[in-house]
Amino acid sequence: MKKILKKVWHFIWEDNSVFSWVVNIILAFILIKFLVYPGLGFLLVTSNPVVAVVSGSMEHDNQFDDWWRAKEKFYTNFSIKKTDFETFQFNNGFNEGDLMILKGKNPNEFKIGETIVFQGSGRDPIIHRIISIKEINGKYFFSTKGDNNDKQLAYEKNISEEQVIGKAVLRIPLLGYVKIIFTETVNTLLNGA
Repeated sequence: MKKILKKVWHFIWEDNSVFSWVVNIILAFILIKFLVYPGLGFLLVTSNPVVAVVSGSMEHDNQFDDWWRAKEKFYTNFSIKKTDFETFQFNNGFNEGDLMILKGKNPNEFKIGETIVFQGSGRDPIIHRIISIKEINGKYFFSTKGDNNDKQLAYEKNISEEQVIGKAVLRIPLLGYVKIIFTETVNTLLNGA
């Protein structure tokens, strides 16, 4: 038994064959999918602790002052001033390909200006900034907007607390491309087969 374990150990950690690499990739996927991801979800109290940003809806192309001049009218309609926005986390937005770490959803703790991930009308979750919150009969409803969008989309005007997956607490630039590329590759293989 000891000899077999030594051979397996050598194959996984020291062998440089293509087959060993394939096995390592499969093992990494299994560990991340079934141990790391659920463990993070448990610690952060959310079913999706990590999301990759897949659109440019939260990007700021210019300096903050230039961006604010272009968007000010919309935000002032929601009583959000420039000085308010400057205190928001991720006040300079974030980019496609960034990886966002989420924390659990306790809707009565969410604040205007925080960035939440919610299940919209499509399959993929959406990550946008809260611009208004209302409580009706003990239930919370949120209105969001992508920083780079000119207006609100219809499905983000009345988001129920049940649709919320979590709020963004940490941004890791560009690391989301790993998840995006992997997901697109798997989808292409599955749909092409």
